[in-house]
Amino acid sequence: MTQLNPLRIITGPLKNSAAVGAFNVILLEHAEAIVAGAEKAQLPVILQISQNCVDYHGALKPIALASKAIAQDSTVNVSLHLDHAESETLVQEALDLGFDSVMFDGSKLDYASNVDASSRMAKLCRQYGASIEVELGEVGGKDGVHAPGVRTNAREAKAFVDATGVDLLAVAVGTSHAMTTRNATLDFDLIAEIAQLVKVPLVLHGSSGVSDQDLAKAVRAGMRKVNIATHLNHLFTDEIRQVLNSDPKIVDPRKYVKSARNIVTDECARLLKLLALS
Repeated sequence: MTQLNPLRIITGPLKNSAAVGAFNVILLEHAEAIVAGAEKAQLPVILQISQNCVDYHGALKPIALASKAIAQDSTVNVSLHLDHAESETLVQEALDLGFDSVMFDGSKLDYASNVDASSRMAKLCRQYGASIEVELGEVGGKDGVHAPGVRTNAREAKAFVDATGVDLLAVAVGTSHAMTTRNATLDFDLIAEIAQLVKVPLVLHGSSGVSDQDLAKAVRAGMRKVNIATHLNHLFTDEIRQVLNSDPKIVDPRKYVKSARNIVTDECARLLKLLALS
């Protein structure tokens, strides 16, 4: 197969009641594991590279080109996506490198500024044939995510999409980024309300904190793209720790990273099936 715009995955190969999994790349092994998991499940997947990942590597191009090569050699459809980009320069660079979509994060801006910047980014993405995702509401940190006023307002979401022409909308419905426990409390009525009013696919960020049962319920309520990163990193790190503790003489990283990569492959395959069958 080849790289594919995520909108074509969401509206094409997947059923209306299904969602596509979007998993974050941090190391090359993440990209390998995620695509291997998608091939095992025989389902499409989205490889995400965040601005934080770019900061870690010191540049976008090396990890992007490696991930792109893995995507293009896959036997299933894979999208290459820039996640949580606050820098418009980084968005431009990703598009020049052949990314299929970008997530422009203007959630820290006031509403009017977010509309202006998101509209500008949407026009730029259309010039490249790429899709654009934006965020409305406060998903960011654990503090205040359940406070009144931080969740996405359905009517404001509709107005925002209409004003900007964006393709996908990430909404705040009770999740938080970087959760290491799967006990987030989602507002399923709000998801359904937004999905009814907003005529673009909805995205669930912070999904590492959501149980399997609630992930399936969120997809049935209207989520069409589900982002998961910390949960996979947790498994990856736990496996490395276990292997190293079992044999203090190990010094070759291939001997412990390979095991961690295999764990992530299996979990990606399981999650993709969960989201596709919801």
